[in-house]
Amino acid sequence: MNDATMPLTAHLEELRWRLVKSLAAIAVAFCVCYAFSDQVFALLTRPLIGAATGDDRVQLIGTGVTEAFFTRLKVTFIAAIFAASPVLFYQAWRFIAPGLYANERRTAAPFVLAGTFFFVVGAWFCYVAVFPVGYAFFLEEYRTIGVAPQIRISEYLSFASRMLLAFGVTFELPVVTFFLARFGIVTHQMLISWFRYAIVVIFIVAAVLTPGPDAASQFLMATPLCVLYGMSIGVAYFFGRGRTTHASEDEAPSGGDG
Repeated sequence: MNDATMPLTAHLEELRWRLVKSLAAIAVAFCVCYAFSDQVFALLTRPLIGAATGDDRVQLIGTGVTEAFFTRLKVTFIAAIFAASPVLFYQAWRFIAPGLYANERRTAAPFVLAGTFFFVVGAWFCYVAVFPVGYAFFLEEYRTIGVAPQIRISEYLSFASRMLLAFGVTFELPVVTFFLARFGIVTHQMLISWFRYAIVVIFIVAAVLTPGPDAASQFLMATPLCVLYGMSIGVAYFFGRGRTTHASEDEAPSGGDG
């Protein structure tokens, strides 16, 4: 392929410009999202406040002079990442595309749509399924020891943003599998043979990410991950290198378009 003949410095230069464009997209999205930072803050704190039951009340506090200002910047940055995610996935595609064949490079739009979809769905699942379970458990621990929860906004937003981004990235498994299968690193047979081990790992991850000890919440966490793994097997089957060998023989790979 054409990018195989590119020197390492050319790859690094390409990566640098893709990162610059990605950061520029985040900066533009940041400027737009800043006007909606109050709404984003209310959205991010709603699951925690909603997890309080009865007469209990969660109080979000600030302990520094500049904490409110930096909180506004933080929530704006979180929103900017999600708003700019289509551009980020497109830049990732443009960096990887020179290593693909010409017919594969024409699937940029489906890749961007799929990447953005799974990223947003992962964060949405965390917001509607994980946060209520997790926060209810944490607040119950406060009630158990008879302490009224007063939580710093900076610590809470750091935790919430890490969880949202972690689930968004985790849900990219089918998209990542597409490239691993196209480059021949994994096959659907390999994924099927690893299925038993994958189930164990998935439930371990679910147990770690689910604060509550009940099996129902862990099953709720593990189910979408199992579905994603099954989808990855299908992706590897339909888009694996062995399935499209004839295409590589009929059509030579095109060079990078920068």
